[in-house]
Amino acid sequence: MKSETRTFEPEAMLVGGEWISRDEQALDAINPADGSPSGRVSTADAAHVDAAVTAARAAASARSWRDMLPHVRAQILGRIADGIRAQSETLAHLQMLENGKVLNECRAQVVGAAATYRYYAAVCETLGAEITPSRGNYLSMTAYEPYGVVAAITPWNSPLTMEAQKIAPALAAGNAVVLKPSEITPRVGLAVARIAMEAGLPPGILSVLPGTGAITGDALVNHPGVRMVSFTGGTATGRRIAEAAARRLIPVALELGGKSPHVIFDDARLDAAVDGVVDGIFEGSGQSCVAGSRLFVQRKVLEPVVRALVDRADRLRVDLPDAPDAQMGPVAGFRHRQRIESLVQSARDEGGEILAGGARPQEGRLAAGAFYRPTVIAGLDNRATAVREEIFGPVLCVLPFDDEDDLIAQANDTAYGLASGIWTANYQRAWRVARALEAGLVWINTYKQLSIATPFGGFKDSGIGREKGVTGVRLYQQSKGIYWSMDPANVRG
Repeated sequence: MKSETRTFEPEAMLVGGEWISRDEQALDAINPADGSPSGRVSTADAAHVDAAVTAARAAASARSWRDMLPHVRAQILGRIADGIRAQSETLAHLQMLENGKVLNECRAQVVGAAATYRYYAAVCETLGAEITPSRGNYLSMTAYEPYGVVAAITPWNSPLTMEAQKIAPALAAGNAVVLKPSEITPRVGLAVARIAMEAGLPPGILSVLPGTGAITGDALVNHPGVRMVSFTGGTATGRRIAEAAARRLIPVALELGGKSPHVIFDDARLDAAVDGVVDGIFEGSGQSCVAGSRLFVQRKVLEPVVRALVDRADRLRVDLPDAPDAQMGPVAGFRHRQRIESLVQSARDEGGEILAGGARPQEGRLAAGAFYRPTVIAGLDNRATAVREEIFGPVLCVLPFDDEDDLIAQANDTAYGLASGIWTANYQRAWRVARALEAGLVWINTYKQLSIATPFGGFKDSGIGREKGVTGVRLYQQSKGIYWSMDPANVRG
């Protein structure tokens, strides 16, 4: 990967079935591995948003989409999955260039994105409605209808999977989707949209509108034709979207921040636990909503666990994301690295001890990129800024605990409640602690195992609603009760 200066023509955005290119306010895509430009993308203003939503409403209500049989819609989703797999290397490199994720992880996420479309094709074809118990001489049933136009707003950390997890179920549910990808990673969504069009998705059913949250996102969330908003990102932005949706009385799905507790009891298999902790915080440079960023270690095993973690962090191979043996690449951007650095500095200022990392790599080819070393911090309590705020980077805060009550009190003392992990050989303890943790997801003797078939979402400030699984389709539908009288007198003269 070489740094080079190039001039790019702005890539077109997809607006209601039309590819539109414009120079005005185009976004520059910057490769965080070396700071070089890797592309340029057209952005949508309020007029483009209006055109996309208007086209989406017309396409969603057209008989060709509204009345399409589920197995036919499933075939389209299946062809999108095939197209993603056929372009797997292109898509993996595209994500790598935009957010710096290690190439092997990007490749795995291509597989995950295709599997998501394949899963929702199966759900689309097999999901039924219900006959409900009647209380009289009638047949009552529940049917499910799409909202119409869904606005999907996605983050930069994993666009391949995050966008698939919104678009695929929303399409399976019968909606049209207007996607606003992150301004940092807009091109993955555009590439998948081309695949979807080639797979036979009707024009207008999917639009992709790159742009900033202040212009494109605001216009989309507040457009009267949008009937549901699905957002993944920061909690502060999620609150603003929820407030806008509340004024319009439309539903939202919000998958927001996390400060996930990762717990090691003194009876755990420590080598496996350390492996899980390292993967849980340093994979993807810590830029994951479920990153296990708060590590609670029972005091009896604190010293050996910390010693092993520091050793692993120091030996972790930080390199260019396409290097064959790279284990961690850069963070997604230079401004984001500055925020990480400021939070690590707050830990120093509040009495924390930096046991590993805590600095940029200075050597050779990494100096020009947005790299940050895997960082382990001890000596803080649960009130420290670095312990309470989501850092979204390769920074682990280690805290001791004495017993279950102490652990639960500390782990739940946070505004967030997305994920958590427990390492123990005692299955009864694992069950007690899993039930007591205020989190939407609990891993026991593993971490970051994910399945598209299992519902996913958070408690407290970590969000509203559940993505993935069969409920991932119902998220994008509204139920309707239908009653049929069985009294012959009501239908005969």
